[in-house]
Amino acid sequence: MPSRTTAALLLLPPRAFLALFIIMTGYFRLAAFARLNHLTCREFIMTTRLAAAHVASSFFDIETGVQKAIRYINLAAKDGAELIAFPESYLPGFPIWHAFLRPIDAHAKFARFAAASLRIDGPEIARIQDAARTARIAVWLGFSERASYSEGCLWNSAVLINAEGEICIHHRKLVPTFYEKLVWSRGDGNGLQVEELPFGRVGGLICGENGNPLARYSLMAQGEQIHCACYPSVWPFRDPNQGAPYDLGEAIRIRAAAHSFEAKTYTVVSSALLDDASIAAITDGDAEAESLIRNCARASSMIVTPDGSTPGGTLTDTEGLVMADVDLSILTELKQHHDMAGYYNRHDVFHVEVNRDRLAPLHDSGRKASNELDTAPATSREAVE
Repeated sequence: MPSRTTAALLLLPPRAFLALFIIMTGYFRLAAFARLNHLTCREFIMTTRLAAAHVASSFFDIETGVQKAIRYINLAAKDGAELIAFPESYLPGFPIWHAFLRPIDAHAKFARFAAASLRIDGPEIARIQDAARTARIAVWLGFSERASYSEGCLWNSAVLINAEGEICIHHRKLVPTFYEKLVWSRGDGNGLQVEELPFGRVGGLICGENGNPLARYSLMAQGEQIHCACYPSVWPFRDPNQGAPYDLGEAIRIRAAAHSFEAKTYTVVSSALLDDASIAAITDGDAEAESLIRNCARASSMIVTPDGSTPGGTLTDTEGLVMADVDLSILTELKQHHDMAGYYNRHDVFHVEVNRDRLAPLHDSGRKASNELDTAPATSREAVE
């Protein structure tokens, strides 16, 4: 038997039935449009999960350091992160001892540090690439790099590895800071790049470079949306036992907030944790040096939004991951207010140029034509070979 509703519909006059049909058809079309519009709007919400590793280095112990990095890569990927950043010179540790050792007393430390530094095409970097590929996560890794042509030529470097395990960016810090000049050479502009990854456009800088306006602008001008910033655990600029220490944690927060606000980006700050094992490796049992290091202000790890907030909180004295979900779709609206590389700039007034040449110790200018007289000694390819 037909239901009461069906029976009532059958008793309606033809015109009333037609009117009801038109109304109901319009309702269902409107409901379908509303659902479609809701889904379309959600397509513009570009949420991604970011992770900052707040971890201690295993000083000089590359194998342990690589294993630890792989463990944190897997942890971040398991929790749904699409990018994880590691601290400055995470491998093989940051050479803090140059803050208090006399240069003539630091030769053994430098030799040991150089021997533990990595080559860009070495097996350690390859293992990190494999881990990123296996876990399907992008990795920003800070490390001390050793040149292929000189055992004593080092750079303060970082790489961005994509989820396919490919190195997208290989950056060498432009200028070593203060006593870093006793360890690392000057880098170049080759790594001042932004890489388009499936979840956003990613770039990064190392420590004090995050306060360099031109270096930061070069990334803004490439549409950077996610910025990686890596730091050491402490930075002894003044002796904390003789006055107010340099507050590295506050300096990091100011730099990250400034870049996030000006560039309309999210900044992933990864700083090293200072643990007892690190202090022992840095000070070699020197009580005065240990007192200096322990009393320095510690660095923190955080993820900073364009309004300066830190949705994932901060880590300072505890090892772990800082994680946050961020929405890249809001960055467009913010750039309507101030777009420092776009409409809020005057490209007819300011001209910014970046030299991306990779520095090399020797350049082959080619062979001269056979009919040219060459009395100079061989200095090009023959000399290299």
